[in-house]
Amino acid sequence: MTTCWRVDDGVQSLVLAVLPGPLDLRMAEIVYWGAPLPREEDLEALAAAARSDLTGGSLDATIPAGICPSPGASFPGQPGLWIADAAGKPLAPALRFAHAERDGAALVLHHVDTMLGLRHAARIEPEEGSGVLRLSATLESDTPMRLAWLSAPVLPGPQCGTEIVDFHGTWLREFHRNRTPWSAGIRMREARTGRSGHEHFPAVLLPCRGATKTAGEVFALQLAWSGGHRMLAEELADGRRQVQIGKSFGAASAPATRFESGLALAAYSAEGEAGIARAHQRLLRDRLVPWPDPGRPRPVHYNCWEAIYFDQSADALIAIADRAAALGAERFVLDDGWFGGTAQGRDDDTTSLGDWQVDRRKWPGGLAPLIDHVTGLGMSFGLWVEPEMVNLDSDLYRANPDWLLGPAMQVPGRGQYLLDMARPEVRAHLLEAIGALLRAHPIDYLKWDHNRVLPHVDPAQTDGIYDLLDRLRAAHPGVEIESCASGGGRIDAGILSRTHRVWLSDSNDAIERLRMQHEAALFLPAAVTGSHVGPRASHSSGRILSIAFRGWVAAQRHMGFEMDPRELDAGEMDVLRRITDWYKANRDWMHRGRILPLDSADPALTAEQQIAADGGRFVLFAGTWASMAQSLPRPLRLAGLDPYAFYRLRLVNPEDLPPQSRGPLALKDGPVTLSGRALMSQGLRLPWAWPGTMWTVEGVRL
Repeated sequence: MTTCWRVDDGVQSLVLAVLPGPLDLRMAEIVYWGAPLPREEDLEALAAAARSDLTGGSLDATIPAGICPSPGASFPGQPGLWIADAAGKPLAPALRFAHAERDGAALVLHHVDTMLGLRHAARIEPEEGSGVLRLSATLESDTPMRLAWLSAPVLPGPQCGTEIVDFHGTWLREFHRNRTPWSAGIRMREARTGRSGHEHFPAVLLPCRGATKTAGEVFALQLAWSGGHRMLAEELADGRRQVQIGKSFGAASAPATRFESGLALAAYSAEGEAGIARAHQRLLRDRLVPWPDPGRPRPVHYNCWEAIYFDQSADALIAIADRAAALGAERFVLDDGWFGGTAQGRDDDTTSLGDWQVDRRKWPGGLAPLIDHVTGLGMSFGLWVEPEMVNLDSDLYRANPDWLLGPAMQVPGRGQYLLDMARPEVRAHLLEAIGALLRAHPIDYLKWDHNRVLPHVDPAQTDGIYDLLDRLRAAHPGVEIESCASGGGRIDAGILSRTHRVWLSDSNDAIERLRMQHEAALFLPAAVTGSHVGPRASHSSGRILSIAFRGWVAAQRHMGFEMDPRELDAGEMDVLRRITDWYKANRDWMHRGRILPLDSADPALTAEQQIAADGGRFVLFAGTWASMAQSLPRPLRLAGLDPYAFYRLRLVNPEDLPPQSRGPLALKDGPVTLSGRALMSQGLRLPWAWPGTMWTVEGVRL
């Protein structure tokens, strides 16, 4: 007898079945994942049609991968579970289907191994309104066990796919694509730094043959966990494919009787990568991010780090605040260097982490004079903190050397070490220290940094920071928190269920940012993605780019400034003020809409549309970051429009036209009205551009 279930979210269908077979092989497996099925679909017939043939050189039955392939079930591929007894002796469980239950819209499937006293529960739940399925697994045992690996419910890799796409990065160079062809064997990637990491963003794309950014089928899987992950995509010798994702291998070091896989987010798109982007952007913005005030426009930031670094003084920062306010800043963030203990202050990155008191050498009157001036200018005030870290040269470490995570003789990172966030007394101390700052000052924003990796993989560290953030937000619900980790070292759906913004990269080079923002839009909405106008000469690359290009790249996301505004001449101030005014006039609908990455026939052009939620308007950002291979721009095909509607298009920044743009072009002469069909099929001709130019085109549906 075949037993079947289905889970639907309006965008995708998932069908699971327990097929007939020997008792020890009966495990629920996913027999369909893809486009929505008709409500009348015969699930038993679908499951029967999904069964494989048999041939020579194999067992007398095809062992199902199941939602957790078991080491003891003769499955020929990678198991979804590695476990040992408390003494470390490896075990080979053979999980068998026990029963299913419905918990609201969620389906929960239970499997057991009665011989070993194991109970496995797989939960699959549609995330309302987003087009994302939530998948998680738990494992319980009668006696303490040692777990090396537990995957979230295992998904089949698409047979239509030719490659596996994941993302690699380094400090200043986050979100670069890896493309690995499907072939017999394993593509395995693991983040073992104890955070989601610059190196391996915790997600994978599985495109079908011929898929592009705006067309074709694409599957995606992301882990909502900040403590490191493992992902493997395997093609078996018989051609079947499976994809597993979960917490880092060997992360659970101590014996226990209950384990969790971490939450996996599964999405399917029939409109290329654009559908994956829409699902994840909607999920984060509308469901996961705990906005203190969802109706508040995202304020324009000013951050002082690349203006003065540690060289802080009230006089200098008050002068900078005047210039920032004149540019249109609405929030002023005081970065690293404001604090210190009894023996020293924070003049470099070797001291004072953990001593969250105002440094009276730099701030004899405390922070109040700066805060009063900032708020008097109409800006709110934000503060940089790094609570999970400590310097050995600090009052906190001298008083509590046992609070360190790992041995004191470990190799430091940026001169600092981690506090053991699994200890309740550490979390209680930090809650009080940060809470005292928030009670003493009108602070509405914390830039929460994390500037080194862990000495070893430790999921308790992630559980600890989640608990601290949850308690801090409960005590101070009006405060927004940014997740920063040397830039993009801790960006994932887990941390964003507790914070409100991410710092995508420590690189403020607008050419690097253009590419990073484009790739990250597959997973991050504009409202949470911080992007700042950096210094004239980038501090991370030395590249000198125009204020217009830097401004328009920042205006694509949650806009801010991070340079010394006193370096700007009158012309640059005017340009940046105009771009900031444009951002303020458009941010509400942009941040409630979606980012649609576009395909470009010209590799020197990176382009996207931001489309309003009702489809009534859009803005096209087309950034030229290198010299074109041909002498004239190729037409850029738009997407996501109503083919039968007409749109009036206007070039927002004709003042950026270079002298080499000499020809007659409709956009240069005034508004252009074209059908959605023409814009998506033939495309739009943009003006010739220098490298380091962003064309901004507004479109309104008539």
